[in-house]
Amino acid sequence: MSRRVRIIILSIIGIGIVGFVIFQLIPASSISAKFATPGNPPVTHTIPWDSPQTEQLARSACFDCHSNETRAMWYSNIAPVSWLVNKDVNEGRQKLNFSTGRHLEGDEMIEQIQKGAMPPAIYLPMHPEANLTAAQKQQLIDGLQATFGG
Repeated sequence: MSRRVRIIILSIIGIGIVGFVIFQLIPASSISAKFATPGNPPVTHTIPWDSPQTEQLARSACFDCHSNETRAMWYSNIAPVSWLVNKDVNEGRQKLNFSTGRHLEGDEMIEQIQKGAMPPAIYLPMHPEANLTAAQKQQLIDGLQATFGG
């Protein structure tokens, strides 16, 4: 490899590293409020679960985006991935929040699980505990039905 090619490659790598570092300094909230870090506000609603198993399945598959008990993963602090994670959590909490009692509608939760829309496929590779078996999905559906009706 010629010296000129090496200099070009190293320059591209250097520019990429500098760009990545600068990216980290851009606050997500400056792009849009929906990308802002949601944090974990207080839990203000208690759910009378039908069983500990239903609660555990819901916590495993739903709570990271649909509660105020989000567990931050290492990659959720690296832009631009952090922006996407924050957006998903903010939108998830707006649609349904177990911690505040927001939109806890059994029918809708069950329908989303049955359609395969929840948990989303993009979420599962980094969260294997949310990748429920068919039997676990049915147990969660039955538990949601018993807990919230629908």
